[in-house]
Amino acid sequence: LGQLLIQCSAIFLISFSSQICAIAHVTAKKMPTLHRHEEEKFFVNAEGRKEPVPSIHDPPTRELSVVVPSYNEEDRLPLMMDEALDYLEKRQKRDPSFTYEVIVVNDGSKDQTTEVAMEYCKKYGIDKVRVLSLVKNRGKGGAVRMGVFSSRGKKILMADADGATKFADIEKVEEGLKNLQPWPNQMAISCGSRAHLEKDSVAKRSYFRTILMYGFHFLVWFLCVKEIRDTQCGFKLLTREAALRTFSTLHIERWAFDVELLYIAQCLKIPIAEVAVNWTEIEGSKLVPFWSWLQMGRDLLFIRLRYMTGAWQLERRKCN
Repeated sequence: LGQLLIQCSAIFLISFSSQICAIAHVTAKKMPTLHRHEEEKFFVNAEGRKEPVPSIHDPPTRELSVVVPSYNEEDRLPLMMDEALDYLEKRQKRDPSFTYEVIVVNDGSKDQTTEVAMEYCKKYGIDKVRVLSLVKNRGKGGAVRMGVFSSRGKKILMADADGATKFADIEKVEEGLKNLQPWPNQMAISCGSRAHLEKDSVAKRSYFRTILMYGFHFLVWFLCVKEIRDTQCGFKLLTREAALRTFSTLHIERWAFDVELLYIAQCLKIPIAEVAVNWTEIEGSKLVPFWSWLQMGRDLLFIRLRYMTGAWQLERRKCN
């Protein structure tokens, strides 16, 4: 009887796993195309004139692009923008050859995010601060990708609108990027990391949220990314070539997009650095603890299965 139970359990697990793989494969969307609505093909300057967005395929004309995905961020965005632009302006005064742009991507917000961002466009000019308003909400990954594909920088920094990471820490991630040289095919990624703060964060979290956090970290390690401890810190610096290759392949548009991004980078043998940064938890997070973690867990499983079954493929190298 015991042997029969074991055999039945094994058959059930195999059947269940096969069904999950089949569902992941059948429901997979093929390579996403970057569709822009007509209103998303232009930046609008302070006078209301339209300026066509550039393309990631164009040669870079700035040293740094900062992409800030923003969804209902009218309250938190000003603090982040004040800090970022203060740093960037001072750096440019010290080194006039340093050029930058900040692209605020309004991800279908229902508040005054666009109006708040446009105040900075008026103050600093459209050459330095650009606002890209999406017609509908695409999710954080979709918003970042739209900003990346509209950028002009040799290096592209993803930075969250809440300002949880001190902007001056860009120098740390820049150093991490520099230490990866020589970059294969000019591709490299440097990730800000909060892993060194994990013990303190656990002490402040509820038991339930701590379990969710560790469960998510285990799934990331087991299914997708083994070498980066903190995949979710929204402070990542990419060379233009690395941004083009990874974001061109990206499928996930919501919370787990960082994991797929790094999974793609691993498969393409793009070197990745992980650098400790200062981080402060800011109130107003859009992450709903249980349901967002559940969605991310599902996405992690499907990332692995869809690449494994060939439903999703990379341009040059297939992930196993």
